[in-house]
Amino acid sequence: MLHQSLWARSLSPAQLQHVEATLVERRFAAGQYVCRKGEPVAHWIGIAEGLVKMAALSGSGKLTTFTGLPAGAWFGEGSLLKDEPRRYDVIAIRASRVALMPRATFLSLLDGSIAFNRFLLLQLNERLGQFIGQIEFDRLLSVEARVARCLAAMFNPYLYPGTGLQLRISQEEIGYLSDLSRQRVNTALKALEQAGVLQVAYGEITVLDLSRLRNFGG
Repeated sequence: MLHQSLWARSLSPAQLQHVEATLVERRFAAGQYVCRKGEPVAHWIGIAEGLVKMAALSGSGKLTTFTGLPAGAWFGEGSLLKDEPRRYDVIAIRASRVALMPRATFLSLLDGSIAFNRFLLLQLNERLGQFIGQIEFDRLLSVEARVARCLAAMFNPYLYPGTGLQLRISQEEIGYLSDLSRQRVNTALKALEQAGVLQVAYGEITVLDLSRLRNFGG
């Protein structure tokens, strides 16, 4: 996973060796918190295997999902850069394996690699666009369009490199990511399949037209 990460490809051999020596791996069962809102941020986090979601609980007790994070995703750079407590929860949707890069290693790359800085700038811009789209996602779109945009967000080649046009994900997991019931997800997927946008198999989605998926219902 490390060597497939876009930012790692531009590091010097010495920098990459330092990263490899300081990374820590942890495993989380489905439903476990990978990290909690309000905690000090001590690591940059990468998803080596599995699927997690970034979410927050409102004062009224409503859980809002911001995005899903599949294998290949790295996140948490904003809180590290601002040196502030984490502002969201990250919860494992399925059994997941994560890589933890210590703050000191992250800062050493920030100080010593122009390419790493460029990667972070582009990643933050991609994430900003994703969250701006989330506002439309929550307020304006039909159920079918919400499911379509939820899935399309998982195929961002910059945020999640290595993801092809097939995604191993269950309808229940899509429901967790889109804040919809499994029944409503099932109905939406059938509509998207009938529209020729994707193909549904047991535990797997194959995208047939990524452009239409991204703009479905828009």
